[in-house]
Amino acid sequence: MSFPRTPSFRLDGRRALVTGGTRGIGLGAAAALAEAGAAVTIVARTAGDIDQTVQTAKDAGLPISGHAIDVNDFGAVRTFLGGVTPFDILVNSAGLARHTDFLAVSEADFDAVMDLNVKATFFVSQIVAQRLVGAGRPGSIINVSSQMGHVSGPRRSVYSASKFAVEGLTRAMAIELGPHNIRVNTLCPTFIETELSARSLGDPGFRSWVLSKIKLGRLGNVEDIMGPVVFLASEASALMTGSSLMVDGGWTAE
Repeated sequence: MSFPRTPSFRLDGRRALVTGGTRGIGLGAAAALAEAGAAVTIVARTAGDIDQTVQTAKDAGLPISGHAIDVNDFGAVRTFLGGVTPFDILVNSAGLARHTDFLAVSEADFDAVMDLNVKATFFVSQIVAQRLVGAGRPGSIINVSSQMGHVSGPRRSVYSASKFAVEGLTRAMAIELGPHNIRVNTLCPTFIETELSARSLGDPGFRSWVLSKIKLGRLGNVEDIMGPVVFLASEASALMTGSSLMVDGGWTAE
């Protein structure tokens, strides 16, 4: 008899694209994928941030390159992606949160959050998938969602709506892209201590409420999402598509 062998978590020879890759969860994803052997390209709007991140990665010996681009500019995204070898892995991490009471949400805030969290995720994924299908290559698309795509909370109406939309989009993408051997899943963190969450978590009352909901009794950090990202990108998750990987410290367990 022969023992089964664990599928590899390595990503050698793969190309990965990470949006919003200069900070927070996106930066963690880029570092994790590079450490696993992928050649990683990060994109973000600010050239200075890209340059600094790429230099820091170079100093750490990580294969990360960068390109300054606004992922809401789909023409620019299509031009960029059309000029490079298709990416095997996409992490849609670029995101926006504008939290306020439901009764006070403005159209401008609604549009800004939906445009980046949903529309950009949709069309960047579409362009990456088109390239993969055209080349006959398999792939893994990871949409950074949130526990707020499964539950919600105070002052989270727009953000939660955007993440519920990402969850539905991911399942629809998985159905259509499955025959092309392109997997699509969401990564759903709880509150991670990043620049995006700093303002909300700076409120002692809100921070206390958050900690009361997380069964492990602590906030997340960027390192907590790095292993899950590699798992979803690699052959270790080869039969997973249309799924949500909860990294929420038990928040949604009840």
